[in-house]
Amino acid sequence: VQLQAFGGGLVQPGGSLRLSCAASGRTFSSVVMAWFRQAPGKEREFVAAISRSGETIYYTDSVKGRFTISRDNAKNTVYLQMDVLKPEDTAVYYCALGRITTTQARRYEYWGQGTQVTVSS
Repeated sequence: VQLQAFGGGLVQPGGSLRLSCAASGRTFSSVVMAWFRQAPGKEREFVAAISRSGETIYYTDSVKGRFTISRDNAKNTVYLQMDVLKPEDTAVYYCALGRITTTQARRYEYWGQGTQVTVSS
């Protein structure tokens, strides 16, 4: 299984970015996908998760109303649309693949390499 995340970059506060994560090596429609992030000096934290069909979605409280997770099973890709970005959103963002829709990192079996998001003026 390989996960490749991209779409990060430098953006001003209030701006938007869309992250993408392409998966291969597993039937995409049979897996759960999630995004986590890790800021410098901090532990990795859950951001969002989406079930196989997209019917169940979880967000951490700090991104609710600003971030949107979605998936395109035909393209084997999961997205994270990030709007109204804040400096505290600065982190390396990782996509993850698992079998259970959960906020717990230990439940995800495969991880992408991470993409840097920096929110700064």
